[in-house]
Amino acid sequence: MAAPAEVSARNGLLARLSPEDLNCLEPHLEPMPLPMGTRLVEPDTPIEHVYFLEQGIASVVAITSQGRRIEAGIVGWEGLTGIPVLLGADRTPDACFIQMPGNALRIRADDLRRTTAGSASLHQHLLRFVQAFMIQMGQTALSNGSHTIEERLARWLLMCHDRVDGDDLSTTHEFLSLMLGVRRAGVTQTLQVLEARGLISTKRGQITVVNRAKLEEVAGDSYGVAEAEYARLIGLPVSRC
Repeated sequence: MAAPAEVSARNGLLARLSPEDLNCLEPHLEPMPLPMGTRLVEPDTPIEHVYFLEQGIASVVAITSQGRRIEAGIVGWEGLTGIPVLLGADRTPDACFIQMPGNALRIRADDLRRTTAGSASLHQHLLRFVQAFMIQMGQTALSNGSHTIEERLARWLLMCHDRVDGDDLSTTHEFLSLMLGVRRAGVTQTLQVLEARGLISTKRGQITVVNRAKLEEVAGDSYGVAEAEYARLIGLPVSRC
């Protein structure tokens, strides 16, 4: 595993690159603000840029032909968007957009293709994140199919908490219901239960994590597998806590 690079240390993948591989990427990286709702990947549309997030959270959302949607995974400071580019594809039926604002370093997809083609070590390093993200998606599917709303919501809050500075998460009940694939009333009721137990506090458009340890107890085995895989493959914990 490469020693952490001092440059671009706000992104976990860039922070773990060798100096040689980072030098190959740096000329192509462009700082970009990412307001909430920014579309990073459009379904079935050529991916023009890959984003190495430094702050904020992006949602990868699966969409059916009839417009049904559910969140398949999230990406924050630990990773990148535009995974199909690393796998030899130029598009995906999924969407990716910013759910919590931040900033990133972006690179043109063609530049990333050329750079990884010239460095096997860089390509391998980025593919480790692809593996970690695939595990996260698998755990999301498992959680959606076998865990209660309370467990799933606790997992989602923990995953977002891992990827932000501080304890405040900007989101709405409507957004949570869409991302978790449950009714808004169920989200509201579950948030009230978690708040009554002193795990979180809520106000309009914001959820604050008050007791992370207890939230992990509620999430149970729905949380932790993907996080451990990321730490194993990349050499950093997902959480900034």
